[in-house]
Amino acid sequence: MFCFMAANVWEGAPVLTSGFGRPRPVGLSGRPDRRSGSERHRRRVGCRIVDASDWDRRYAATELLWSAEPNRFVDAELANLPPGPAVDLAAGEGRNAIWLASRGWQVSAVDFSAVAIAKGRTLAEAAGVEVEWVIADLLDHVPEPDRFDLVLVAYLQLPSEQLGTVLDRAARALAPGGVLLVVGHDVENLRHGVGGPQDPAVLYSPEGITARLPGPSVDRAERVRRPVVDADRAAIDILVRAHRSAG
Repeated sequence: MFCFMAANVWEGAPVLTSGFGRPRPVGLSGRPDRRSGSERHRRRVGCRIVDASDWDRRYAATELLWSAEPNRFVDAELANLPPGPAVDLAAGEGRNAIWLASRGWQVSAVDFSAVAIAKGRTLAEAAGVEVEWVIADLLDHVPEPDRFDLVLVAYLQLPSEQLGTVLDRAARALAPGGVLLVVGHDVENLRHGVGGPQDPAVLYSPEGITARLPGPSVDRAERVRRPVVDADRAAIDILVRAHRSAG
């Protein structure tokens, strides 16, 4: 369990875009879920309830919740890759997906917020690019195995077990030679950085992420610093880049 903490210096797609709150026809045990619809749409996260409507309201309250530009690490790591099929898991308003599409990628953008996806569609149309938009819970959604030349997971802050489920599926979705890029808030950010979630249960470390990736070969796994406007120090993120062998 962990607390939902809003902070205007967060980077990337919003925390909990895994889709806590999407309807589930069965419970996590596989048995029929007999809870009411409203109960199925909510998950207790530490000190409060978080559901899709929370993020829908946040996205609806402002023209653009996150920057229109791609994440700096996404840009730096992926700018020189040849385009192909890509999936952005926890895409938010789609800034990274739209940037990829502008560079020739065939992108599928997945998020549980219908408002974020609608805004992403509008932004993509304005940019003159095509993106496949998918409203889905990442704890349920299974990207097509062996399909994607790129799988992006940016700032999806989940407890370890749930993150492991998403990363396992992400790795399996890689085509031969495909690249997996994971960016997120690092646990060291609590003491030495700024902003971001304040519960260590949903913060990452490079070694924690790589331990969840037994299949792909890890090319880079480290802590990186991200400047934050009007802050006296940088935020500390993790960056893990891995690839599936081409053979």
